[in-house]
Amino acid sequence: MKLRDSLLALLVGLGLWQAIVVLTDAPHFILPSPARVAEAAYQSRVLIAQNAWVTAVEVFLGLVIGTALGVATAIQLALSRTAERLMLPILVFTQAVPVFALAPLLTLWFGYGMASKIVMAVLIIYFPVTSAFHDGLTRVDRGVRDLARTMDAGTWRFMRHVQIPSALPSLGSGLKLAAVYAPIGAVIGEWVGASRGLGYLMLLANGRAKIDLMFASLIVLACLTVMLHLLVGRLAARLTLYAQGRAAD
Repeated sequence: MKLRDSLLALLVGLGLWQAIVVLTDAPHFILPSPARVAEAAYQSRVLIAQNAWVTAVEVFLGLVIGTALGVATAIQLALSRTAERLMLPILVFTQAVPVFALAPLLTLWFGYGMASKIVMAVLIIYFPVTSAFHDGLTRVDRGVRDLARTMDAGTWRFMRHVQIPSALPSLGSGLKLAAVYAPIGAVIGEWVGASRGLGYLMLLANGRAKIDLMFASLIVLACLTVMLHLLVGRLAARLTLYAQGRAAD
């Protein structure tokens, strides 16, 4: 997704939003107009920026930690058949438990600060990264495997020089999904219990009937998610180019 496409989609969305406001004649405390939301965003720009920074830190740390854990787990599963048989079904089973339902427990265990939101973001992106990278690690061509055995390549050497480079495009796909999911986890955690963050600000604005401020916070959150997705998309493209370069060598 290119920045130009994102801006075009934003303009179309704003146009539809304004059209709905005009056609339905909805009161501003139900559906404020884009101009009213922009005014609220400007007037509360410092407050929004402070809370957006908190959410951004939570999302970034959750993404980094979740990616590191997912990559390590995928490599371990690919190296050990026993670990794959035992852990992979457990990982799949954990997805049957709604992660959002764990938010109150995480708040109870880790408190109302950043820790519970970071853990929530880690949990929500851990499986997509692990699954995508593991699929890439295990989809090495059989001919390449046979050639590695003929050359007496060790397990870790084969993993380092063949499996990991070939799986980088799959990791990039998992990271693009994680970039979208991570903000969801952080905001859900803020809704359950927090004193800072965009999710907290949205709840606070809603409770005080400041719907324009709530919309402004929501739009800022959406912009943060789009920016994160674009950055991770560039990283994924670089990983794909690197993998193609290694394959050509």
